[in-house]
Amino acid sequence: MPLSSLLAFAITLMIAAGSPGPSIAALVARVLTHGMRDVLPFLAAMWIGEALWLTCAVSGLAVLAHTFGTVFLVLRYVGVAYLLYLAWKMWRAPATVRDDALAARPAGQSGWRMFGAGLLVTLGNPKIMVFYLALVPTVVDLSHIGVAAWAELTATMLAVLIAVDFGWAAIATRARALLKNRRAVRVANRTSAVVMAGAAAAIATR
Repeated sequence: MPLSSLLAFAITLMIAAGSPGPSIAALVARVLTHGMRDVLPFLAAMWIGEALWLTCAVSGLAVLAHTFGTVFLVLRYVGVAYLLYLAWKMWRAPATVRDDALAARPAGQSGWRMFGAGLLVTLGNPKIMVFYLALVPTVVDLSHIGVAAWAELTATMLAVLIAVDFGWAAIATRARALLKNRRAVRVANRTSAVVMAGAAAAIATR
């Protein structure tokens, strides 16, 4: 694939992925509440979800996605429900001061559950869906994409997403390090809960 096409795709994706939205809000909220380690399965699932949408676009499966729109609608609202559940858990989380920013994950928040949440959020997020199925074909000529070109696009996508998401996570981790008393932790927990609920509302109403 021409370097110019990959560069155009990377720039467009960086703008879309870097702009605050439901996925970024959920990511920052999780890091603020539980630290970086807790969010890694969530991030991995988000990247896999975006790779699936890219594959749909490259494979010409946009029509299939529209045909089974009800399935994606169900996925969206399952994801919304889980984000609201996480927001409720954050609101009720004890205001415990942790010396270690990578403290252990609370009981009930397994890596697999976080992975599932990330996948649901990504597959059901209309912003991501529209980006890959409507915008990407205007940036990259998808009419003659083979396996090699798909691999190049996927690698470019992963590089951009890793840079953007870890950038946001680093900012949230820095903010988390400033939480030195119970009142600050309680404020952070409840702010994160509101942000997470806002992310759920944004996905549900789009």
